[in-house]
Amino acid sequence: MPMVAEDIVRLIKEGIPDAEVEIQDLAGDGDHYAATVVSAAFAGKSKIQQHQMVYGALGGRMGGVLHALKLTTMAQRP
Repeated sequence: MPMVAEDIVRLIKEGIPDAEVEIQDLAGDGDHYAATVVSAAFAGKSKIQQHQMVYGALGGRMGGVLHALKLTTMAQRP
């Protein structure tokens, strides 16, 4: 069963409390999403570390309940 966008946002915000999260359903199937996550907690971290933080917040759902997530992370808005 696919995840709904609201659940993805909730999980990321629970794991990264100051995160601003924008979600887009790429295929309209509830299975392929793009997420932009902005958090001061990303400051000084590599993109890989930032993505690992988001995946950690998702609690192992990547590749299972959440099939695909195109991820953009940044410490602050440009």
